[in-house]
Amino acid sequence: MNQSTPHRTKTRYGRSWWLLLALAACHSRDLGAPESEKGAPNGGGDASGGTSPAPSVRPWVQLDDGHALARHARTRKPIRGIAGLGGSGAVPSAGSSGSAGEPATGTGGSNGGQAIGGQNAGFGGSAGSSTDPNAGGPSAGTGGLPIVDTDLGPGPITRFAVIGDYGVASSVEAEVARLVRGFDPEFVVTTGDNNYPSGSASTIDANIGQFYHDFIHPYYGKYGGGATENRFFPTLGNHDWYTPNAQPYLDYFTLPGNERYYDIVRGNVHYFAIDSDVNEPDGITSDSVQARWCKAAALASTAPFRVVAMHHPPYSSSSHGSTLAMQWPYRAWGIELVLGGHDHTYERLELGGVTYVVNGLGGQHMYSFGTPLFGSVARNNDKQGALFVEASATKLVGRFVDITGAQRDVFAIDRR
Repeated sequence: MNQSTPHRTKTRYGRSWWLLLALAACHSRDLGAPESEKGAPNGGGDASGGTSPAPSVRPWVQLDDGHALARHARTRKPIRGIAGLGGSGAVPSAGSSGSAGEPATGTGGSNGGQAIGGQNAGFGGSAGSSTDPNAGGPSAGTGGLPIVDTDLGPGPITRFAVIGDYGVASSVEAEVARLVRGFDPEFVVTTGDNNYPSGSASTIDANIGQFYHDFIHPYYGKYGGGATENRFFPTLGNHDWYTPNAQPYLDYFTLPGNERYYDIVRGNVHYFAIDSDVNEPDGITSDSVQARWCKAAALASTAPFRVVAMHHPPYSSSSHGSTLAMQWPYRAWGIELVLGGHDHTYERLELGGVTYVVNGLGGQHMYSFGTPLFGSVARNNDKQGALFVEASATKLVGRFVDITGAQRDVFAIDRR
């Protein structure tokens, strides 16, 4: 069942694309909402379904040598919600925690970056003692974004975007989609819940095709032309399964394998789409038919990086929490990056030599955080956005960027 698709690779882009992406995101907030937003349910932005207010001052962006993108007001004060961000690794290390919520001072912070009112959590390094397993991760933050070596080295770069919990036909989904187009990815992957509220055929094109039709092939919807080859690779979420057999999803997309779970190889990345829903006929536990397929294909892969995406996250510090059934032995199978959604937050955890990312900020309203799990080194529920990933033959770099153009997290994974 190992599906290998002919891939296209791109040579390295100059750093100017990142500045252009941020500027496009900033200016996109002046654009109108999509036609279908009127009366659309669950339109993200806040818990009541409204959209986030526009900033009162025009932001500016700064690009530095480490690709770190910061958004400031004219006063050049740090953006709200960025606090200390912990390092990764299994060995606890000392450092000064970031302050709560705002601004990102990086000195003696409280709550490891947990923000005001418990709703807008910033990025959390450990608060107080860096060895406290409930304080946001094994390493303390130093304020703002971490210092990460993002040099991908020579050779072709594979670039893809990750969105999750997005299919609501809202103005926020439109902003995330514009952000994704600005990154110009080779393909887009999702972490599920593509079609709210119930996965029905009557809403699927408005929820997905309206914003991402130019990545989909074949595309038979009403919002324009499709791609010449498929560049959109979703995973099933619980809302997609609310319609029996997830039939509208299976009818709408043309995907490899059995279409519920499948794999593709694109450039330097071997991508596995996993169905984590309890309705999956081939099971979801680590000894299931689906898991055995994933194990065999991952161990046989010769790609520099193996990435798994699913809806229900193995680990999460937010409302739905961790999914025990999906805590497969990913490292033993050679998998470096595991993507999930379900919780409408952004969170990165470093556990057992594997990077876990929860990315459910593609358009829906946002969730709050509970007590951070051990290994949680980055958290954000301040603004929706997307994760952008670049992979060379030796390094994978991920950046979460919100709809204002602010880079909220950056991480790097070296090839094993």
